[in-house]
Amino acid sequence: MFLPIALAAASARAQTYIGFVYPAGGQQGTTFRCTLGGQRLEGLHGARVTGDGVRAELFDYNKKMNPQETQILREQLRELRELPPARHNASISNLTARIEKLLSAYVQQPQCASIANLAVVEVTIDSDAPPGEREIRLITDRGVSNPMPFHVGQLSEYTGEPLPTSHRQILGKEAQSLRKVKREPVASGKHKDDMMSEATMARMSGSMADIDESLSDVDDAVVTIRLPCTLNGQIASGAVDRYRFSARRGARLVITTRARSLVPYLADAVPGWFQPVLELCDAHGREIAYNDDYRFKPDPVIFCQIPADGEYILAVRDAIFRGREDFVYRIDIGDLPFVTSAFPLGGQIGIATAVDIKGFNLAENRLTPPTVGLPPGICRLHARGRGGVFSNPVPFALDTLSDGIEIEPNNTPAAAQTVAPPLIMNGAVGVPGDRDVYRFPGRAGQEIVAEIYARRLDSPLDSNLALTDACGRQIAFNDDHEDPGSGLNTHHADSYLRARLTADGVYFLTVADTQHKGGETFAYRLRISATRPDFELRAVPSRIVMRSNGSATVTVHAIRRDGFAGDIRFRLASPVEGFSIKGGTLTGTQTVARLTVSTKLAETDTPVPLIIHGVADIGGEKVSREVVGAEDRMQAFLWRHLVPAQELVAYVHPRDPDRSARWLRRKYKRAD
Repeated sequence: MFLPIALAAASARAQTYIGFVYPAGGQQGTTFRCTLGGQRLEGLHGARVTGDGVRAELFDYNKKMNPQETQILREQLRELRELPPARHNASISNLTARIEKLLSAYVQQPQCASIANLAVVEVTIDSDAPPGEREIRLITDRGVSNPMPFHVGQLSEYTGEPLPTSHRQILGKEAQSLRKVKREPVASGKHKDDMMSEATMARMSGSMADIDESLSDVDDAVVTIRLPCTLNGQIASGAVDRYRFSARRGARLVITTRARSLVPYLADAVPGWFQPVLELCDAHGREIAYNDDYRFKPDPVIFCQIPADGEYILAVRDAIFRGREDFVYRIDIGDLPFVTSAFPLGGQIGIATAVDIKGFNLAENRLTPPTVGLPPGICRLHARGRGGVFSNPVPFALDTLSDGIEIEPNNTPAAAQTVAPPLIMNGAVGVPGDRDVYRFPGRAGQEIVAEIYARRLDSPLDSNLALTDACGRQIAFNDDHEDPGSGLNTHHADSYLRARLTADGVYFLTVADTQHKGGETFAYRLRISATRPDFELRAVPSRIVMRSNGSATVTVHAIRRDGFAGDIRFRLASPVEGFSIKGGTLTGTQTVARLTVSTKLAETDTPVPLIIHGVADIGGEKVSREVVGAEDRMQAFLWRHLVPAQELVAYVHPRDPDRSARWLRRKYKRAD
């Protein structure tokens, strides 16, 4: 039997990489196929999705071929076609179809080579799988890939056919690489042949004459959908995806987008992500609503009360009409719950806190998050809408310090609100130009820290902090303060200042918005305390790959808080059979260490989660912090970010792996 050499395994010394997943999720209780694009996928034999209730199995793999490989495939195809009829069988037919498919999809110069190797994974989501964000990875003989976001949804889904590999664009000749994409809809549980594109329906019935006239530049099919639902798509260069639906007057429509959040950073694109634009029009092409971002986030959201019964068109495109396979989106549309504001943004551990929420289509206006037995940090809350559908996630911060609530008016030092540190004040810059002033007693030589949590909690506040004495003299000021632990933020708008007081007396802290904006959504948490030395840890990459009975190193970044300068030692939090760690101690103010992970195992079938802790002595107490796996991602050719992962995993491969060959033999045996 001929085996296409494009499927042959090759050595892969570098880490396995995936750059997109499409679709980037699915509905509870469904089985479907996802396409993942990446590089160094030779020896591919499996996939892994975090969390319970989701299983993934490798279905197919198309390696990016070179011209020599395509020439050999053409020769093989010619030989197969010249076989006498007596030798034709199902196996030969399958192989012929396979080679024809590979050749038809071949692109000699892809627009992005790092996503040109394509894996197809069959995913099964149980009906009781918890909804929300997961992570998916591919497994090869030589390692495990970086994670990519993958969502378990509650709504029915529509998914277009995966885009073919994009051709490289030449400056001034971009039109040569553009293509008109025929987007055939695929609903949950239905094959694409069971449905018909709106463009086809229009040609048959003429019922879309008005829309065709108003949208004469449409290259893609207009897909008919039924609300509520989730839309999965990929934007090709120059393309606009359009969806048609019926809605009744007065319906409170919410359209939320995941795009930048699915592929947080693109190394070779400016500003470094797919920037989707949403436009909602009526059946005559009149614009009803438009959005190109939501507050400070690139992923747009539309809130719209439908003005009249009828049919509407939702258009999705890139802001400057770019596009390729990793311009992936996932849009929820319907009378769905969405939280626009929450207050307070956090609470004290062990103390019940009522969180007032506002938004659209909410079945409740107050949440009571659990606070007992949880560590300090940020958790995610969800409100519910009709039918138990979850809202967008709401960040909620937990801390050991006591909480206070801002009391207006407190706009001037004369009207300042008196507080007694250490504590965390929950407030809001309630109107444009508002300033919140807090008064507290200080002592000579006392070191004070003031820190805002707002942007890290999805508040649009762009804060600044000013510390002044009783005479109005400014002692310290801060606008933006970078937090390396917040890897998805590109504008570190939260303020932080640390100062030593020079005399006994009264001092004032003033919180304001740098752009003089304000509103009920401009909430914040202000920590006022002495220094609280602490640290966080990030391990890069989030997967540790080693050979049988071998070892590997991982880079650990320490994020030191409030001037912490102590030593940090590392240990496995709980013994994991066959694994050990050594070295990597961080001393003084060091922020980067190399940690060695060793194994006595011959191989592992799947990635093994590792929990590593960094331990330090702080104030006479032993403090332990978990090492969070992360990926070092480049944005727009220049900036680097540590993007946190849901888990840190180890993977052991044999020194002479042949699992890919076994997988291929099983695949073609099934085909026979």
